Amino acid sequence: MVEKKEVYICNICGNVIEVLHASSNNLVCCGQPMNLMEEKSEGEYADKHSPVIEKDSEGVKVKVGAVEHPMEENHYIEWIEISTEKGESKKFLKPGEKPEVVFPVKADIKHARMFCNVHGLWKNQ
Repeated sequence: MVEKKEVYICNICGNVIEVLHASSNNLVCCGQPMNLMEEKSEGEYADKHSPVIEKDSEGVKVKVGAVEHPMEENHYIEWIEISTEKGESKKFLKPGEKPEVVFPVKADIKHARMFCNVHGLWKNQ
């Protein structure tokens, strides 16, 4: 059973998908089952990956890690997402950009997630 908002990866080709609709079917890529990515929030690399949420006059700023994450061609944050009681919002990033996003929302944040192309899926505590 796959659940909405889960993120899966193919260990053969590296395809990453986020589930939009729950299903009782298994996800398959390259002839093999895809692997569910765990939402990490602590442990090794948490200082550069766990989202940090700050409210400011423009809304909510989400920074990646207490120590700024590199944004290099081969190692970068692909996206940052927030979830509120009113829904979700996601911003895709590119190498060279600052690893933070200001979301113009006033609602309380349930959680923030981000995806590093090397170290996977992270969620704030």
